Amino acid sequence: MSDKTTNAVTVPGDERLDNLNVRKPASWISKLPLAKDIAIAVGWQKGMLVAGLSITVFFLLVAAFAPVIAPYGFSQIKDANGAAFPTQSAPGAGHIWGTTVGGFDVFSRTIWGTRTAVIAIVIAVLLSIFAGVLLGLVSGYFGGWIDRVLVVIADAIYSFPSLLLAILMAIVISGGQSSLWGGILASGLSITVVYIPQYFRTIRAEVIRIKESAYVESAKVVGASTWRIMTKHLLRNSTRTLPVILTLNSSEAILTLAGLGFLGFGIEPTAAAEWGYDLNRSVADVTAGIWWTAIFPGLAIVLIVLGITLVGESLNDLADPRLRTRKSAGEVVGSIEDTSVDPTEKPGEANEVAAELESLRVAAAAGDESGGAVAGSAAGDAAVAAGDDGGTANGTTEKETHDE
Repeated sequence: MSDKTTNAVTVPGDERLDNLNVRKPASWISKLPLAKDIAIAVGWQKGMLVAGLSITVFFLLVAAFAPVIAPYGFSQIKDANGAAFPTQSAPGAGHIWGTTVGGFDVFSRTIWGTRTAVIAIVIAVLLSIFAGVLLGLVSGYFGGWIDRVLVVIADAIYSFPSLLLAILMAIVISGGQSSLWGGILASGLSITVVYIPQYFRTIRAEVIRIKESAYVESAKVVGASTWRIMTKHLLRNSTRTLPVILTLNSSEAILTLAGLGFLGFGIEPTAAAEWGYDLNRSVADVTAGIWWTAIFPGLAIVLIVLGITLVGESLNDLADPRLRTRKSAGEVVGSIEDTSVDPTEKPGEANEVAAELESLRVAAAAGDESGGAVAGSAAGDAAVAAGDDGGTANGTTEKETHDE
């Protein structure tokens, strides 16, 4: 047995623990985001998480390297020689995904639209999470009239449909059609206002539960400031479910931005590429049999929302201990099955108690007087433990015979 398992509780002849090779991730890998979640995930949970992360990382890379990947600009309608692109051209050598009715390259517009979607996610989620967490901390810690007022406001805001609010924001900011930052700001503000109550309610509930804990009371006793208690003790212990809400709101931000563009309140095509606008312009193409102008932007929306949603659902399952039912190979060693005397021997059909009774009866029949007494008493005790009435009667009879 190796030195690593010397102090472990083992069974002689059991070499399973020695032969078990558990690969531990490198220290720098364990510090990566979601590395711990991938390590503890099993089965469908792990498959969903890995698939969601792969899709999400792919789109992030596409957004980062859009100028390198896209052969043309998002508003380019002429090549380097000054020749105009053909309109509604089928996928081919010059334009691998075809062109639109306006002469835009579909592949380039789809690639550049990834960057627009990622920027909208970052702005909308960051604004809402900071505002919601701060308000939740204040409301949950102080309580009283502040808590009541903030809860009423949060309930009132939560009743507004996000897409309707986004349309109103777009009209107020830029009169409908807008520039890149105008359209992103319109969708970002609408998502921020609508989803602040989610972060607010989550943090508020956790803070109300945690603020009565012993370590929070101890911090008050030693003279810790209110800001330190709220940030160091309450905030760090009340953000467990935020990643789940963050991922779900990210997918909603993409759908809201696409909805704005589809309804005609999004970003102008000369200001930035946006998938919702491209879908709006391709509605007439679909009825004419021109499928490539709609399939690729629509597929991009579906895939990025699917990837983010898979990550969110997986994190939700891993955050709930009741949904983590499987064990890894390393957790099996040391379970009840390792307490058997001989790990290589398969259990027989006869019950262990019955086998012990039989051996004691044989010893009593051999005429060993002291052994018979012990055998009768032990047999009776074992039979009682096994629930065998016949064994109890037999043990009592042997005891009486010995006394006579």
